[in-house]
Amino acid sequence: MTGVAETELVDQGRKAASTGDWPRAFDLLAQADQLTRLTVDDLGLLAEAAYAAGHLDVTIGAWERAHAEAVRAGDPVAAADAATRVALHLLMDTALMAPIRGWVKRAERLLEGYHTSPAHAWLALIRSYDRLMLGDLDGALGWATRAIKVGSTCNPAAAAIGRVAEAHAVILAGEVRKGLDLVDEAGVATISGELDATSTGMLYCELVCMLQGLGQLDLAEEWTEAMERWSHGSAIGSTHGRCRVHRAEILRLRGATAEAEQEALAACAELRPYLRREFGWPLTELGRIRLQSGDLHGAEEAFLSAREAGWDPEPGLALVRLAQGDVALAVASIRDALDHPRTVPSKELPPNTHLRRAPLLAARVKIDVAAGDLVSAREAADELAAVAASFQSRALLAGAAMADGQVRLAAGDPAGARQAFETAAQLWSLVGARHEVALARTGLAQAQREARSDVPARAAPPSPMNTPRVDAQPNPNVLRREGDYWSLSFEGHTVALRDLKGLHYLGRLLAHPGREFHVLDLVAGGVAPPANSPGASDPELTSSGWGDSGLLLDAQAKTAYRRRLVEMDEDIEDARLLSDSGRLVQAEAERDFLIRELSRAVGLNGTRRAGSASERARVSVTRAVRYAMSRIRQHDPALGTHLDRAIRTGIYCVYLPDTRITVTWIT
Repeated sequence: MTGVAETELVDQGRKAASTGDWPRAFDLLAQADQLTRLTVDDLGLLAEAAYAAGHLDVTIGAWERAHAEAVRAGDPVAAADAATRVALHLLMDTALMAPIRGWVKRAERLLEGYHTSPAHAWLALIRSYDRLMLGDLDGALGWATRAIKVGSTCNPAAAAIGRVAEAHAVILAGEVRKGLDLVDEAGVATISGELDATSTGMLYCELVCMLQGLGQLDLAEEWTEAMERWSHGSAIGSTHGRCRVHRAEILRLRGATAEAEQEALAACAELRPYLRREFGWPLTELGRIRLQSGDLHGAEEAFLSAREAGWDPEPGLALVRLAQGDVALAVASIRDALDHPRTVPSKELPPNTHLRRAPLLAARVKIDVAAGDLVSAREAADELAAVAASFQSRALLAGAAMADGQVRLAAGDPAGARQAFETAAQLWSLVGARHEVALARTGLAQAQREARSDVPARAAPPSPMNTPRVDAQPNPNVLRREGDYWSLSFEGHTVALRDLKGLHYLGRLLAHPGREFHVLDLVAGGVAPPANSPGASDPELTSSGWGDSGLLLDAQAKTAYRRRLVEMDEDIEDARLLSDSGRLVQAEAERDFLIRELSRAVGLNGTRRAGSASERARVSVTRAVRYAMSRIRQHDPALGTHLDRAIRTGIYCVYLPDTRITVTWIT
């Protein structure tokens, strides 16, 4: 039974929501929720206030409870509406499609016998995004058309965002001009006053995300500025954090890296989504900013964190390796990213089409030129030019011209390079990307210097990719444990070292050259306690001062993760029955992601502290490996130098010997 105090809290919460005071509305309704059992309508209001105040986990939980209450009350329409809202928020802020499909099916079953309702419009929109992220453009367009048709009669917000989905599918299909006209049509709803604040923020966000993903950076900036004027500093859920990411990108393009980094860091603080994968988006932008400003360590840290969150940070990591001077690792990274694209479903990224390859191709040109592999660089530049021609965005065309100039300059064609760099500078100037303009002008100046030079055209440097492999030694090298000692043989020189934990890690890395090991995998590899002599203690064992920053996942989050796993299993089974291979691959990848997240967060006793997870493991493994390498260097300087060049530590550790020689290990 609801008392007077609880009723007053709910009434005050409604009033605060009606005036747009979302934080107060959320606090009041959350208090009421602790004291009494809210009705379906009040749970919906709590969900809306929570989203506007930036509490996505509460939003989804409230809609799930509203669904259960409506089912209990025998109200299928209200239950379907709540189920649809769960799916919609999961879509907008996590893009984990397998659980989304489960909620869609639940809503559709409840709506059997009903033909037109707001839920029908939202369901069609969700179906459209589902097909879009799978690359099914025809299916996406068909569902978007249905969302517009149904929404026009009963749900203006679904109709407006449906037009964004329609424009997205049309542009990806190659009809760029028609798609951009549809963007303008969709944008009318933001100024018409027909949408509520949450829907308006969602529409702005979808417009900007779509344009950014399509490479229409100048248009994305215009809509970002319009969104900022609309919001007047008032956050609507994660919209404010998403605005910050786009703002950070714009500032980066302008060359204002200090301001851009502040925006990106603020976005990271605000975008704490219910499930962690989408958090990789602001982290990746932070990495780009730091790379542009020359902060290689900070850039690497941000990109690795993004990858740990389930995001694809490439080509950022490959470009960091290039900037660090490790050309071989940069080549391996960018080629792996192109040959084995990660299937990360997200509205922030285009689906796995040629468009998604564009930034990877631009990076490959730069890296291959540095490696002297001009054949590969030319192939990448030509593919990038074809992508740019298809989508006709100034940013893509500028990037293609820049790549062409880089290859021509390296191949000894300064006249052709000069023309390409001039085109790139003009197009980047129209986009407003000052940093890229400066890079294009630097290339132009270099081409002009070479054109004035009397020195004959340079022959293309030999490509490491085409250089014959030369064995560094006739016999394989050895890193093998023998009791309390390790035997190390490198280039005919053999030494023995007392057991160290770092040698166990090195042994595993050397046994699998080129394979990246997460530090938690190395730590969990079953390393026996080292038998160190009294005077040679292993500093990795000193754990004092590591601290503890709390649980990685609280009980509520772990329960939600496990619930999503059940929903994913159902979607995987449906995909198999329907022989939908694209959906099956996506669902299985999502399930693997969630299992990894739970594995990170749950230790042997059912919990794992944040301070003892990846960051502590990274510090521990790095210390152990570096200490072992320092001991090796004391006894075998040549092997120490080789390991310094070939071992990379961090959240992921890898052994990458020079590709031009053969280094074989027996472990």
